[in-house]
Amino acid sequence: MKRTTVICIMVLFCAKAGAAIPLQDTLKICSFDVDATPPPGSWLVYDKMLNSWDQSLRAKGIVLTGAGEPIVLCVVDWIGIANEGYDEFCKALAEAAGTTPDRVAVHALHQHDAPVCDFGAEAWLKKEGMDPLGFEGTFAREVIRRLRAAVTVSLKQAKPVTHIGLGQAEVHNVASNRRIIGDEGKVIASRTSATRDSAVRARPEGLIDPMVSLISFWDNNKPLAVMSYYATHPQSYYRTGVANPDIPGVARFFRQLAVPDALHLHFNGAGGNITVGKYNDGSHENRLILAERLADGMQRAWQQTKKEKITAADVKWSVVPVALPPKPALNSLGELLHRETSVFVANNASKVVWLERAKQGRKIGISCLGIGHARMVHLPGECFIEYQLAAKAARPDLFVAVAAYGDYAPGYIGTAASYAEGGYETGQASAVTADAEKILLKAIRKLLRK
Repeated sequence: MKRTTVICIMVLFCAKAGAAIPLQDTLKICSFDVDATPPPGSWLVYDKMLNSWDQSLRAKGIVLTGAGEPIVLCVVDWIGIANEGYDEFCKALAEAAGTTPDRVAVHALHQHDAPVCDFGAEAWLKKEGMDPLGFEGTFAREVIRRLRAAVTVSLKQAKPVTHIGLGQAEVHNVASNRRIIGDEGKVIASRTSATRDSAVRARPEGLIDPMVSLISFWDNNKPLAVMSYYATHPQSYYRTGVANPDIPGVARFFRQLAVPDALHLHFNGAGGNITVGKYNDGSHENRLILAERLADGMQRAWQQTKKEKITAADVKWSVVPVALPPKPALNSLGELLHRETSVFVANNASKVVWLERAKQGRKIGISCLGIGHARMVHLPGECFIEYQLAAKAARPDLFVAVAAYGDYAPGYIGTAASYAEGGYETGQASAVTADAEKILLKAIRKLLRK
């Protein structure tokens, strides 16, 4: 029997037996980038949109092919994407890329002059006879349509990946911990994004992760895509009615100009308890100053990048579904939504929907993309910086980068100790209990052990 005939028979046998599709010889990457700026007159998360800024909001991402089913990473210049909205983003990207939703990670950058998306909240508010305001999903569905089309086109332009680049550098005078703890172990002040109280700004920087991490993809000496990771709330000032990508959008634009042939994506790390408040009194000029400092860190991380050769066999994708524990107080939250302000509704409607999903046994997937010595951990909600630092400490032998603000529904996810300390983040802004810490840390460590 000829060798070619034997190979054909083996392929047919594997297909009939349901065997896993083997890795392809070549790892490839393609990128996509669409406008995610809503039209004037529509709602941002808190306000009617008056106009757009010089820089538009973007939805950017990459698709990796050749390492089993395709893997999709996407980041959007919105405050958050939650519940059924998150499901629909993942489903559409998966269908366009020819993969499954569990191999898709979608993250928001959490800018505040930007939209929010939750089709479950939209449906709940309409059912209750309430105006969905920022949850009205017409434009979100249009962005999903744009992403689907962009991914389909990008797959035809996929390029081979021969190397991955890893670099990091300290960012100076941008991030600070927002929770000021007094002598009795309780929160005594909050250093918000724009902190006008000079005494609060003068407090020590507090616990942060000062490093910006860069992971780049290369075809030999040609950069194809650059992903940066840095943990902080991204806004300098907001509630302007003018959609804009704020500090990270400006910094990302600077780096795109510097390395023009590679698409630049930026991910917000576990910045739930991190703001720029120590270095920002709300003066509008500070947006540029802070963006320049972040871009400077990105540039130095780029200059320190070390490349390592990779193949499709070096790519791994893992998911751990978790059931985060809802706060009992969520059971009465629906009644409050009828009586509270539009800002309260914007911040809490998703939690009501998430509670019902949790009762139905729906879990949130925590995922990790491993490539060579790099590990990219994808977390939901507004995780505290301690989770990012714990992930890095779990594998000091690897280059660990963390993206939070995946499924936005749980809101803030503090450490167990932080729930006893008080403060805004672990009060009504958090949908989970202190028991979330052990569940989330267990999932992170399991992913990194793999």
